[in-house]
Amino acid sequence: MAEPLIRTSDEIEYEAVDAADGLEKGVLIADDHGAPNFAIRRFVLEAGAEVPEHTNEVEHEQYVLGGEYTVGIDDEEYEVEAGDSLLIPAGTVHWYRNEGDEDGAFLCAVPNGDDEIELVE
Repeated sequence: MAEPLIRTSDEIEYEAVDAADGLEKGVLIADDHGAPNFAIRRFVLEAGAEVPEHTNEVEHEQYVLGGEYTVGIDDEEYEVEAGDSLLIPAGTVHWYRNEGDEDGAFLCAVPNGDDEIELVE
C-alpha cells in the first residue's frame, strides 16, 4: 500500500530531454516516490523550441499550465494554451512547436514503466 507523500517545488530537479533541444522535464511523482500506478511530470517547452515527431510506448494525459504552442497529433495540428487538456494514445505520432515569445509548460501523466521516446524518421 502506498504511503502519502508531499514533495515541495524545490525538491523537483529538471533535466533536458535528449530527443529535443529546449525541452526540460521534472518528475513530480513516480514509482520511485511510492506511486503504485502513475507518474506525473512537468515539462517546459522553451520559446522557439521544437520536439520532433515521435511515439511513446504508453498513453499520455496532458494539461497545459502556461504559454501557447502547437501540438501535432497524427496528421492534425492543434493550438493549445493554459487550461487545455490532451490525450495522446500509446503509439500515436505526435510533436510540439513553440513559436511564441514565452515558454510553454504542461503536466503529463503516464502509467509507471518504460516511456521511451522513439523518433519518427
